[in-house]
Amino acid sequence: MKKVMLTAALTGAGDTTAKNKCVPVTPQEIAESAIKCARAGATVAHIHARDPETGGISHDVEFFKEAIRLIRAADEDIIINITSGGGGDFIPNLEDPYLAAEGSDIQTPEERHEPIGSLLPEMCTLDCGSVNMGDTVYLSPTDWLRKQAQLVKEAGVKPELECFDSGHISFAKQLISEGLIDGEPMFQFCLGIPWGAENDPETIEYFKTRIPEHAHWSAFGIGRMQFPTVEEAAKRGGNVRVGLEDNLYLAKGVKATNEQLVEKAVEILNGLDIEPMTPAEARKKYQLRDPQGGA
Repeated sequence: MKKVMLTAALTGAGDTTAKNKCVPVTPQEIAESAIKCARAGATVAHIHARDPETGGISHDVEFFKEAIRLIRAADEDIIINITSGGGGDFIPNLEDPYLAAEGSDIQTPEERHEPIGSLLPEMCTLDCGSVNMGDTVYLSPTDWLRKQAQLVKEAGVKPELECFDSGHISFAKQLISEGLIDGEPMFQFCLGIPWGAENDPETIEYFKTRIPEHAHWSAFGIGRMQFPTVEEAAKRGGNVRVGLEDNLYLAKGVKATNEQLVEKAVEILNGLDIEPMTPAEARKKYQLRDPQGGA
C-alpha cells in the first residue's frame, strides 16, 4: 500500500469558534483533539494557539507549551507542527494608510519564530509570501521570510513551505537556492483561499511541476473542497491535510470534529489503496528532529 503523511490542522486562527463549538480553544482541548486525531490515523498535528478567555488568536508561547506538553505525555504518538505565521494580518487605515487599522495583528520575524525556537517541534509552517486574504492582507515581506527561514534552520526544525500562490513557490525556491532551507524541502499548496490560488486539478498539477525534483509536497483545500483536495492530492502523489482550521463540516449542514475529518480522509485514502504514514515513518522519511529534543 502507498503511504502519505496526513496532517490534522486543529484550530487555526480564524473567527470559527462561534460557528462550530468543536473547534478547540484551550491548550487542554487542543491536546485532546490532537490525541483523538492520532488515534484516528493522523500523522501530524498542526497547532495554533488561542486565548482561552476570548477564543481568538494568541501568540502566547505558554499556551503552545502546555498543549505540546499534554500531547507528548499521551500514549498516542503524533508529529507536532507549530505555525510560524504569527501576526501577519494587516488592514490599512483609510485615513492614514501608513497605519494599521483595527483588526490588524502584526509581529516581527523574531516574534513569529518565538514558539518554534522555544519549543523545538519537529515541524513548523513558513508562509512564503504576502497575499490578499479576503479583505485582509497577509503580510510576509521577503526579508522577513529570509530571517525566519534562517531562525528555523538554526533551530533544526523542518519548515513546511506554505504557498498560497505561484509566486510563493518561486520565492520558496529562492530560499532553497540561498541555502536557507536544509535537506529535502517540503511544500504545502494552500488552495482556494480568497484571493490566492484556485483549487482545481489543473492548479495542483501546475504547482507540482514548479517545485524542485527532490522536494516533497502536500495540498489542502478549504470548506467543501477539503475532501476533494484530499483525493486529488493523494492521487497525484502528494501528502494531505484536513481539520477544523480549514473546514467546519463533515457534510452539508453536519458540523464536524477534527477526528471525524481525519476518519473521513483515511476512508478516502483507503479507497485509493493508500494509508497514512505513522509518525515514526514520517520522521524517518522526512528526516525530522527527534521529538525528545522538543518541549
